[in-house]
Amino acid sequence: MGRLDGKVAIVTGAASGMGAEEARLFAAEGARVVIADVSDAAGEALAKEIGAAAVFAHLDVAQEAEWQRLVADTARRFGRLDVLVNNAGTVHAAPLEQMSLAQWNRVIAVNQTGVFLGIKHAVAPMEAAGGGSIVNISSIDGMVGMNSVIGYVASKFAVRGMTKAAALELAGRGIRVNSIHPGYIDTPMANPVEEPRPTTLERYAARRVPLGRMARPREVANLALFLASDESSYCTGSEFVVDGGVIAGENVPLRPDVRR
Repeated sequence: MGRLDGKVAIVTGAASGMGAEEARLFAAEGARVVIADVSDAAGEALAKEIGAAAVFAHLDVAQEAEWQRLVADTARRFGRLDVLVNNAGTVHAAPLEQMSLAQWNRVIAVNQTGVFLGIKHAVAPMEAAGGGSIVNISSIDGMVGMNSVIGYVASKFAVRGMTKAAALELAGRGIRVNSIHPGYIDTPMANPVEEPRPTTLERYAARRVPLGRMARPREVANLALFLASDESSYCTGSEFVVDGGVIAGENVPLRPDVRR
């Protein structure tokens, strides 16, 4: 315990899924956490669950004015900012010729522009605090392509590149920037419809993932904790994949206990 003692962290998209687990874990490890999300009720409930170490703040990551307000409020309340996890994301699935410009723009606004704005506005308070760590949640779809989610893939590849560019630019100011690339994670975004277990995606993961299952959100949060903490003090500009081995080789099940 205490791997984030004394640190202040903002986690976006933190009302549910991976972001919620990151917020819980960061608080348990000593951080004061700002839960930032557009889902007010869920965010407030999570802050109440965590207790005094967490507060909720409404944030649409695509709106620069909301970022400016959030960062200023965080600095006033806690006096510093040490960690930012750009976790908020969205996806729209459609064949590329059927995706409207409005749908494309929304995915890019949340997944790419939101990350840019977060990095931009975290720099000043992190530098004032003597440095910091920015963790950008990308995807394995930021490493390899995927059918029918061209906007999502484009945005997640962009996050990977933005991470490297920002890491180079901010290294001299004591700010580290890394990206996490999750695979199939059991979250509401991955499984939006309640289904009897196992879900369609879980059955797919059992065949597609060499480790034979979807990941739990806490398994991604554990990696985010490492990157947020001083344990990763020599890591910057890198991508960290947490996918059970999916992109390690061919898209063919290799487990002997799973029939092709």
